[in-house]
Amino acid sequence: MYKVFVNEKPLFLTNTPQKETDFQLFLLDSVDIEQLIVHYFENKIQKAYLYDPNEKTIMKKLKDKIPVQKAGGGLVYNQRGEVLFIFRDGKWDLPKGGVEKEEEIEYTALREVEEETGVSGLVITKKLVKTYHVFKRNGRFKLKITHWFQMETSYDGPLCGQLEEGIEKVAWLKPSDIPAALTNSYENIKLLFEEENKSVKLT
Repeated sequence: MYKVFVNEKPLFLTNTPQKETDFQLFLLDSVDIEQLIVHYFENKIQKAYLYDPNEKTIMKKLKDKIPVQKAGGGLVYNQRGEVLFIFRDGKWDLPKGGVEKEEEIEYTALREVEEETGVSGLVITKKLVKTYHVFKRNGRFKLKITHWFQMETSYDGPLCGQLEEGIEKVAWLKPSDIPAALTNSYENIKLLFEEENKSVKLT
């Protein structure tokens, strides 16, 4: 199952038939995806499932219905165990950005973190989950697929937010400060930390 956030609300892609209770169910093959997204943005839908019997092709079918933007981002730790956050549009976020032409996704993630925060000396230590959300740009809805990587750095210099990207602040947050920051963040970022916490408990 995939979870795609539309206007910060979940849209699930599933190959398991669901009995409707507090959500709406649509067939992926026949759904008018643009109309469905509009209903999310108009708050007419709070949660929905898109059903298709084939789990292997379910994401491909969604990509065929909506343009995709690929991005890379970092969950960055320093030597004190703090995590690198950015503050933009009134919310805490993690540094990320779109892939440039013929760029490997790992390079995208490293480049975007450095450009958005001024932090250098980054090393990827682990591949994390992908997150999915729908956004609107130039009058068109797009599906952003962000590939996340855990990174480490010994950088201890000044932090510099990329002003042209609207980044107001860059900060290293202690683990004890992260739950409060996540109360004013995006659902995909909360999901990323949930997945990280699960993997830490399992290992």
